[in-house]
Amino acid sequence: MSAPDGQHLQSAAAEAIERLVVDVLDHPEPGIVFKDIMPLLADPQGLAAVVVALASAGRNERGDVVVDKVVGMEARGFILAAPVALALGVGFVPVRKAGKLPRETHAVSYALEYGEATLEMQRDSLVEGERVLLVDDVLATGGTAAATRDLVAACGGSVSGLAVLMELSFLPGRAAFGDVPITSVVVV
Repeated sequence: MSAPDGQHLQSAAAEAIERLVVDVLDHPEPGIVFKDIMPLLADPQGLAAVVVALASAGRNERGDVVVDKVVGMEARGFILAAPVALALGVGFVPVRKAGKLPRETHAVSYALEYGEATLEMQRDSLVEGERVLLVDDVLATGGTAAATRDLVAACGGSVSGLAVLMELSFLPGRAAFGDVPITSVVVV
């Protein structure tokens, strides 16, 4: 039996997302439709499909790994980025909310679609010149991804790509992220 092709893998991941992600109205505040990925995470086949699809963003056309680290943003990005890093055979680096990391950090504050936040990354998380794949659950306004890109640069790395489960096409996230390649398993 031959290995499934990339199109089949993306299709399986998209089907799992559409079947298992639940819209929660007015969370965390009125007017927001929160994408609850917990049912997807609880489904082993669905989780496996999305990990493979997200990891494809860290490979070239031949299937060679082209990144040195995977960076996941708090909190749901952690859950996805760690297994993506394992699938690629590279290290995982968490980006946390302010005050959560134990050693010296770089910090970036940014605007969310429903407030403001500060993210931090430990200063020694990356080696100068390392290529990084960012992984998160949803690309909305692009603020979290752009702030994380700035943290990676502050640590001496370069962002090779951004991989997300879902991209909200009605928000300007893609435009806010510039020319870095973005892999979205599903665009809504």
